[in-house]
Amino acid sequence: MPIDGIFNKTVDVLGKSIDLRAKQQNLISSNIANAETPNYVPKALSFEDELQGAIKGNHTGAQAQTNPRHFPLKGSSSNIQSVSGRVLETPAKTPGKDGNAVELEGEMGRMMENQIMYNASVQLLAKKFEGLRIAIKGQ
Repeated sequence: MPIDGIFNKTVDVLGKSIDLRAKQQNLISSNIANAETPNYVPKALSFEDELQGAIKGNHTGAQAQTNPRHFPLKGSSSNIQSVSGRVLETPAKTPGKDGNAVELEGEMGRMMENQIMYNASVQLLAKKFEGLRIAIKGQ
């Protein structure tokens, strides 16, 4: 749910990032769970470039803000909300004898990195809301 005018696009971007990181975590968990499934090809969610394009206003034909002092164009948060990412197959360079292409160590590393990025987004979002709370209470 977009909150236009309070934090610009920050809350929308962080919220969308959290959603997409959760989807990425599910895909990585699925890859790990299928580490011994014959012919399984691991998957990953690619969304960073698409989200970056939406932030800059290049996603779904939106007009970009040409000067930071200009008012944001209406609908810019809807561009961020429309980012869904792409599920890509990410097979290992050398699949196992059973055709399984999961590299467990690589998946665990990706899971840790994704968790760190998820936690950072949650903390930033909490700080934004804490700032709003302070502004409302006047403390």
